[in-house]
Amino acid sequence: MKLIVMHQNNSSLNSKARRFRNVFANVVISLMLVGVFALTYAGGVLNVFSSSGDSFAIYHGNTENKNVSLMINVYWGTEYLEPMLDVLKEKNAKCTFFVGGMWASNNEELMKKILDGGHELGNHGYYHKDHDKISKEKNEQEIYQTHEIVKALTGVEMNLFAPPSGAYNQTTLDVAKTYGYQTIMWTKDTIDWRDKVAKTIYDRAVANPQNGDLILMHPTEKTLEVFGDIIDFYQENGFNVVTVSENIA
Repeated sequence: MKLIVMHQNNSSLNSKARRFRNVFANVVISLMLVGVFALTYAGGVLNVFSSSGDSFAIYHGNTENKNVSLMINVYWGTEYLEPMLDVLKEKNAKCTFFVGGMWASNNEELMKKILDGGHELGNHGYYHKDHDKISKEKNEQEIYQTHEIVKALTGVEMNLFAPPSGAYNQTTLDVAKTYGYQTIMWTKDTIDWRDKVAKTIYDRAVANPQNGDLILMHPTEKTLEVFGDIIDFYQENGFNVVTVSENIA
C-alpha cells in the first residue's frame, strides 16, 4: 500500500511540474511578444539581423545538382506529421517544414522530433496573413514573432521564410532579408489543401521533374497516402530528396 501511495504522489508531483513548465514557457513567450510589439509601435526597426544587396524570392534550387525538396507548410494537419516523419526516415529522405507561429507555440515536442530526424524548420509567419496586404510593421511582427518562438522552444535560428499563400511584395522581401531570411516560393504546387485527390497530388508533385525543384505540400490525409510514392519517384529517377537549404546552396 505504501508503494502505491508513493507512486501516486510522484505522479502528482510530475503532473504539477509539467504544468508549471508549460505555464512558465507561455509566460516567457508572452513577455517576449509584448517586447516585440512595444519596440515596433515605438517606431523602432527591429534590426536584429543585418543584410545587404537586393531582396528577391527563390523559386527553385541549384539546377547544377540533382536535388529536389519537399516543402511542408504547417498550420494544421498535426496528426499527419509523425507518419510523414516515419516515411522520410524509411526512405532516408530529408524535408523542410515551414511552421506557423501559432502552431509552433503549441507543438514544441513535434518540432524537436522534426529536428531529431535531420529535417529543417522554416518560418511561415505567425497568423497566416497575406504579406502583400499588411504594413511593414505587421510584416516584421509576423516574421520576428515566429522566429523568436521557434528559437525559444528549440534553440534553432531559422533563416528561410515561406510567405503564406505565396503572397508577398517588395516590403515583405526587404523585411525578411533584414531579419536574415531568404524568401522561398515553389517550383511545383500540389494544391493538396484544396484538391483532396491522392492521384492529383502525386501527378502535380512529379510532373516534369527538374534539378532544384521545390515542391509545395501540406500535411493532409491524401498527401500522406502518396508521400512515400512521391519520394520513391524522385529517388528512382536519380534525385536526392533534401532540405531546402541544401537544395539552394
